[in-house]
Amino acid sequence: MKLLLVEDDEALYTTLQRSLTRLGWAMEVCSDGRAALGRWRALKPDVVMLDLSLPGRDGLQILQQARNEGLTTPVLIITARGTVGDRVQGLNAGADDYLPKPFDLDELEARLRALYRRHAESYTESASSPGRASAISYDKESGAIYHAGQILDLAPRELTFLKALLAKPGQAVAKERLFELVFPGQQDVQFEAIEVVAYRLRKKLHDTGATLTTLRGLGYLLKLPA
Repeated sequence: MKLLLVEDDEALYTTLQRSLTRLGWAMEVCSDGRAALGRWRALKPDVVMLDLSLPGRDGLQILQQARNEGLTTPVLIITARGTVGDRVQGLNAGADDYLPKPFDLDELEARLRALYRRHAESYTESASSPGRASAISYDKESGAIYHAGQILDLAPRELTFLKALLAKPGQAVAKERLFELVFPGQQDVQFEAIEVVAYRLRKKLHDTGATLTTLRGLGYLLKLPA
């Protein structure tokens, strides 16, 4: 495995480089946020480990630009910014996994192997069956929904709505059930609010090939591309 670590803590990256090299992995370190994208493009790593608090440029900005450029390398964010909000922000920016500092080296190794394996399997499937590469899928471990290897940028209510539909692809889910899931215990919210969530979600699914259909009297149905 070829790794790129974008991290400015010298003690940490020295430890990681020593530990991961012992596993037979090749690892390069970039400690400057301004140089990170150039190293990423040149190295073509199998996995990128990315800190968020970097000199020169924030890690989220690096990640967003990389995804905008079409760089699909799996990214594991390692950072001291470990709140739920930080995690969601990182995943929405295009990260594949998130590991708050301090972390255990064995857990880091396991997550790196999982990212590498999942990416390799995805690449093999896309080569043999291009249609599957564009499928929408839900990753239970991260809580994110992917399309063509990229995390869909969804608001929390849109994410909950789509997860409920993905649990029953090709089957109608009652509007009442979706309302309970999307607006749990919120008695002051009007029932029609679920239609607003559906409308916004439908727009975000436009380029995925998936179709969100309204079935009068039944609810909503998600049709995935073949």
